[in-house]
Amino acid sequence: MPTPINDLRHRYPTHDWLPVTTGRSGARVWRLDGRPAYHVKCWTTPGGAPELAAEVDRMVWLAARGFPVPEVVEAAGSDGVVWLVCTTAPGRTAAEPWPAWQREGVMDALADLARALHAVPAALCPFDRRLAVTVPAARRAARDGLVDLADLDHERHGRTVERLLADLEATRPDTEDPVVCHGDLCLPNVLLDPDTLTVTGIVDTGRLGVADRHTDLALVTRSLTSQRLNPQYGAAHADRFLTRYGGADPARIAFYRLLDEFF
Repeated sequence: MPTPINDLRHRYPTHDWLPVTTGRSGARVWRLDGRPAYHVKCWTTPGGAPELAAEVDRMVWLAARGFPVPEVVEAAGSDGVVWLVCTTAPGRTAAEPWPAWQREGVMDALADLARALHAVPAALCPFDRRLAVTVPAARRAARDGLVDLADLDHERHGRTVERLLADLEATRPDTEDPVVCHGDLCLPNVLLDPDTLTVTGIVDTGRLGVADRHTDLALVTRSLTSQRLNPQYGAAHADRFLTRYGGADPARIAFYRLLDEFF
């Protein structure tokens, strides 16, 4: 483990450091059990510093608009390592096991959250994730060998980076419906109160920005229909989410899932 993180451990000596293995972030994450509880996110890659800055800026921006996000305790770096310490949001993630009788309520809460985010005036958001930004970033990821071909969606297994990029260019929509998107609206990134099903926390916000609304709709419905990652849900839950949200364009859903393969 990098020395700076050992130093960080010494600043929280009464907490138990528990690795968090859910999620697909490039960072290492720990839950610090204690009073109060914290989460630590650590990057050791060259892109860690901008990822840290992006996440902190977006957490602060969301909090200022009344959304429940963890509070930043410290964000710093040393010797090629950067880290974020934040408070732990209360509640349970949508990815954790839920009783069958509560799952439709979880869908409604997720849809209402998406609607609330998407209702924030896009002109107020300083973060741009529209296609003029994300498609060139996808091209760079392809060029630099950063696309994880071992982790493609099942319908794209076996495709080359060149094929993925060609498909992306061929299916790129001509227009966008820009709203404020979470950018990685997957089930582990939303926490809910287990009794009221009120959203109590929004995490992993580093991709938040103005983008087509299908950016979020594509990822949350993919998360809901993944039998490998979320077997308690399925197509009926994704349909309920979309009905509550207000519908979606299947072609755009497919495109934004393809775009996510590059990140």
